[in-house]
Amino acid sequence: MITNPILPGFNPDPSICRAGADYYIATSTFEWYPGVQIHHSTDLVNWRLVCRPLDRESQLDMRGNPDSCGVWAPCLSYADGLFWLVYTDVKRLDGNFKDAHNYIVTAPSITGPWSDPVYVNSSGFDPSLFHDDDGRKWFLNMVWNHRTDSVGGSPKHPAFAGILLQEYDADAGKLIGKPQNVFAGSDHGLVEGSHVFKRDGWYYLTVAEGGTGYEHAVTMARSRALAGPYELHPDTFLMTSKDAPEAPLQRAGHGQMIETPDGEVYHTHLCSRPLPGLRRSPLGRETALQKCTWGEDGWLRLAQRGLVPDVTVESPDPESRRTPPVAVRRTFAGERLPDEFQWLRTPHPDRLFTLTGSALRLHARESIGSWFEQALVARRQEHLKFRAETTLRFEPGNFQQAAGLVHYYNRHKFHFLAVTWHEQLGRSLSILSCPGDWPDSRMEFPLKTPVALPGDGPVDLAMDVDGAEIVFSHRIPGGEWQRIGPMLDASVISDEGGRGEHASFTGAFVGMAAFDTSGSAIAADFEQFAYMPEEG
Repeated sequence: MITNPILPGFNPDPSICRAGADYYIATSTFEWYPGVQIHHSTDLVNWRLVCRPLDRESQLDMRGNPDSCGVWAPCLSYADGLFWLVYTDVKRLDGNFKDAHNYIVTAPSITGPWSDPVYVNSSGFDPSLFHDDDGRKWFLNMVWNHRTDSVGGSPKHPAFAGILLQEYDADAGKLIGKPQNVFAGSDHGLVEGSHVFKRDGWYYLTVAEGGTGYEHAVTMARSRALAGPYELHPDTFLMTSKDAPEAPLQRAGHGQMIETPDGEVYHTHLCSRPLPGLRRSPLGRETALQKCTWGEDGWLRLAQRGLVPDVTVESPDPESRRTPPVAVRRTFAGERLPDEFQWLRTPHPDRLFTLTGSALRLHARESIGSWFEQALVARRQEHLKFRAETTLRFEPGNFQQAAGLVHYYNRHKFHFLAVTWHEQLGRSLSILSCPGDWPDSRMEFPLKTPVALPGDGPVDLAMDVDGAEIVFSHRIPGGEWQRIGPMLDASVISDEGGRGEHASFTGAFVGMAAFDTSGSAIAADFEQFAYMPEEG
C-alpha cells in the first residue's frame, strides 16, 4: 500500500511526471536553497531525493526575499527527451503586489546538467507547461490582480483573476501570441495551481482553490479545446477535506495527475497533519498520493469515492513495502553537505559554511532571521515526535556572538538553544525564542539567567519535540544530559502559528545556526548532528 504522506515534512505543491518506468515529484522550496526538491520512485511507494536543480546564482538568488517567498509551485514535465522545470521566484508577499517572476530550465537527465533559466513572464504565479500531442507547448499561470482591497493575511477571490494560457516557442525561448484567460475557477474562489492532462480528445484541467489552508481543494474542469470553454466537474472538486474536519489529512489540494504504464491513474496533492486538538501543522504542507478511476461519464474521481483523501492507498505494485523511518547521524566527514540539509536564500553558501573534514563549520553572519546572509543549516522536521542532538565547539568573545541548536520556521517563529557569552558568566548557554510575534519579531529569553559552561571544550546540545512541546538539554561530552529551561510551545513552529495559514507556507526545520552581529564572522564547528524519529 501507499502510505500518506509519501513525502513527509515540508514538501508542498507536488508536480508529478513519468519518464518510462520512473516517477518524479517536484515540490516547492520557497526561501530554502538550493531551489526545488525532486524525488524519484519506481513504485509510487518509496521515494528518494535525487536533486535540487536550482543550485547556482544564474538560476536563483533569493537574498532579500521575505519569509515564504522564493520558489513557489514548480511544474516538472518530460518531453522531447528533456526534463522541463517551470518555477516562480516570488519577491514580495505582503500588500497588493506579488512580483512573481516565472522561468523555465531544462535537462537531459533528472540529475542534470540543468540549464540557465529562460525568463517567461511575471503576470502571476503557479506556472505549468503543457506539451500537446501536436508538438506545441503551452504555458499556464494564474494571473494576479492587485486592484483589490481583499489582499492581506487571508486573500479573497478578486486578487485571483483566473488562469492564463499562452503558447510557448521553445526554440525562440519566449511566449508567442496573445494570452487568454481560459478559466475563472469555481465559486469556491482563489484559483491557482493549474495543470492540464489530455485524454480521449478532452483537455482536463485541475486547479487548486480555496486557499492553501483548511478550505483547500482540487477542482477539475474539461474542454474539447485547450482554450476552453471549460465545464466544471459534476462534483466541482476532485478532492478536499474542507468538510471533513476529523480526517487525518487536512488542507488537501494543489496536485497533478499521472498515468502509470498500465493506464492506472493517481493524483498528487498537498496535505497537512494538524496536531491532535490543534489546528497547527508543524510538518507543514506535505505530499500525498491518491488513486483515481475514470467514470462512465468521463470524469475522474477518487478510487475510494467521495472527496476525502485516504492515508492508505492501493499501489500499482502489490509487492512493494515502504521503508520505515530510521535515525540519521551525520559526522560531516565528507566533502559535501548531506542531502537532507538546506540553507536560506543565498547562492553563495561558502560564506555561510564550509566542511573541514571533521565538522560543519558555520561562519556566523547576520542575525537569526535575516533575509540576506544567515548561517543556518537545517533539515526538515518529518515526524511529530523526535529528538535531535549536535556537538558544538564554539568560543564566543562577546554577547553578539551565538551558535547552537535551533527549531526554526522563519524570523518570527523559532526556538534557539545557543552558546554565547555573558559579562559575568563568560561562555554560557541561553535560549532565544520568538513565539510567533509578527510583525515585530520580538524575542523572549526563557532562561532568566544564562547557564555557565565549564572550560572551553565541546558541548552537546539536544532538543526533544513531542507534538506541541519542546524541551532543550545539554551536557559536557561524557557527562549526563541536563534539561535546560522550561517546556516551550513547539506548535508555534508551524504554518498556522504567528501570522497563520495564509501567510506561512513552509514547515518546521531543525538544525544548526550561528550569528555574529559584531561583524567578525566567528566560526562555530558542529562535529555531528543526529535526527532520531520516535514515530511515523
